[in-house]
Amino acid sequence: MKPLVSVICIAYNHAPYVQEALHSLFEQTYAPLEIIVLDDASKDNSVENIERAIEGRSVKTVFHTSNRGYTKTFNQGLAMSTGQYIIDFALDDRMKPDFIEESIKAFEQGESDLGVVFSNGNYIDAQGNFIANHTEELLRKHLMPYIPSGEVFHWVLRRYFICTPTMVVKREVFDRLGGYDETLAYEDFDFWVRSSRFWQYRYVDKVLIEKRKLANSMSSQRYAHHLNEQMNSVFKVCEKAFQLCKSKEDFDALAVRLNYEYRQCLRSGHLVLASQYRQLMREAGVQFNPVSYLARWVNRVNRKKIRV
Repeated sequence: MKPLVSVICIAYNHAPYVQEALHSLFEQTYAPLEIIVLDDASKDNSVENIERAIEGRSVKTVFHTSNRGYTKTFNQGLAMSTGQYIIDFALDDRMKPDFIEESIKAFEQGESDLGVVFSNGNYIDAQGNFIANHTEELLRKHLMPYIPSGEVFHWVLRRYFICTPTMVVKREVFDRLGGYDETLAYEDFDFWVRSSRFWQYRYVDKVLIEKRKLANSMSSQRYAHHLNEQMNSVFKVCEKAFQLCKSKEDFDALAVRLNYEYRQCLRSGHLVLASQYRQLMREAGVQFNPVSYLARWVNRVNRKKIRV
C-alpha cells in the first residue's frame, strides 16, 4: 500500500482560480489522496466554484463565515487530516500531474530524517501565462550558488530559496512543531527555520508546481511602507532563529538575515522595529554593515536618476 497523502486546500477570494487548481489536483498520477478544502470566508464566489468543482467527489470541506487567517485555517485542516504526508495547497496555484508522485518517490529514496521534499516551480500571472522559473531566477541573479539539500538551516536564514507550494512534508514534522504558529501573519519562513533545525530537506530538480503571482498577494506586501503584521512576524521568526543557532555557520547566516531585515526597516521608515533589530543584533553579536547598506542606497538613487 502506498502512503496516504493529505492535501489541505485553502481558498480566500480565489474564485477565478479554484476550479483550475482543484482539477490539477484531481489529475494527479498518485493515489491514495485525502483532500480537505477550506474557504476562509471569501467575499467572492469561491465557495460556489469549489462546490461545482468537487461535485461527486470524496472531499472534506469547511467554509468559514468569518475570516480566521491562513495559519489558523491550515491548522484546522491539519487537525482533520490523517495522511502520512501533508501538502499545503493554495487554491490559486496549479500542480503538474506528477507533482505528488515525484515528491513521494524522493521520500522513499531518502533517509529516515528526511522531513521535507521541495522542487522547482514556474511563476504564472493571473491569466496563467508563464512569467519566470523559480530556480533559474535565483541562479541568474546570483542569489544562490545552487539549490541545497540535506541540512539547510543556515541556508534558509540567509535567503528565501524554497518555492513554498512545492513542499511535501512528513506528518511527524508538523506533529513536533504543532502545526503553523498561529501568532504569525504568514507561515513559510517560520516553518523553514523550525523544521530545518531537526529534519533534512531534499530538492527535486523538476518543475512540479505553477505558482500564481498576483499584485495583491501577501508576499508582494511584505515590505510595505506601512508597518504590517508580516514585518512583525519576520522579527518574531528571527528571534526564534537566534535561539536555534548552534554553530558559527548558523550565526554567520543569522547576521546576513538580520542585516537585511534591518535595512528593510530603515528603507521603509519603520524605525521602532529597526531598533528592535539592532537590539537583537547586539544580543547575537552581529555587526551592522553600514558600507553594504550605503552602497545599496547609492545604487538605488543612481538607478532612479537614470530612469528620469
